[in-house]
Amino acid sequence: MKKLFSLLALICFLAIGTAHAQDMTPEDSIAMADSIANAEAAAQQQADEEAAAAKAKADAEAAAATPVQEQTTHEAIKEKFIEGGWQFMSLVLICLIIGLAVAIERIIVLNLASTNKDKLLAKVEDALREGGVSRAQEVCAATRGPIADIFAQGLMSANRGIEIVEKTVMSSGSVEMSKLEKGLIWISLFIALAPMLGFMGTVIGMIGAFDAIQAAGDIQPSLVAGGIKVALLTTVGGLIVAVILQIFYNYCVSKIDSIVTDMEDASISLVDLLIKHDLSK
Repeated sequence: MKKLFSLLALICFLAIGTAHAQDMTPEDSIAMADSIANAEAAAQQQADEEAAAAKAKADAEAAAATPVQEQTTHEAIKEKFIEGGWQFMSLVLICLIIGLAVAIERIIVLNLASTNKDKLLAKVEDALREGGVSRAQEVCAATRGPIADIFAQGLMSANRGIEIVEKTVMSSGSVEMSKLEKGLIWISLFIALAPMLGFMGTVIGMIGAFDAIQAAGDIQPSLVAGGIKVALLTTVGGLIVAVILQIFYNYCVSKIDSIVTDMEDASISLVDLLIKHDLSK
């Protein structure tokens, strides 16, 4: 619009200058030429400014339309870990690493300890029928798992009577159950320790925030917010570790309960098989 007004003014000026050209001196002609040149330069400058403004507006709109690259999950976790303070966050991380190592080891052991008791009972029964107790002991020795170990201990006492076999099976079952529960105490320790370390970091962070307020002599939102943020990050870290380890702990406990139930059921079946074998003689 400004450019249009400038052109109209220039046209009017030229028209007026043409009408009075006959009455102008050479000096007036030179002044008029300079005025025309200045008007053209001003119009060109105005056009350049408008073009630059339009380009800047277009660049701003393009920048606003371009999506901002989001942080990856790894980068976000790393940033929060550093903000929470490496002292307590490192302790919480150590709890997570050791707890997961123990939990994974227990899961592998418990899955290897699972035995198809029905299939094992069928093999033991066939061995008792074909080769007696010694043959059944060989079958149990070749089978992996606590149920097979209990069967082997019970078969070793088969010649001493059913009552001795029952006591042997019960004692062997208690030993095998304690083996299955080995290491769970460490998982439960880290489940309790990680939140405690997080709360300790929170308390120490709050103390640091109040120290900063005391040193400043005034309550500044930046000081309070920064200290509270650092303090709460340690609590969040400890709770996350506790939740993760609790899931693994409950899985291990449920797996142990399942194996112990199979052990008790299989022990009763073994005693029945021995009674049947003795009666068949």
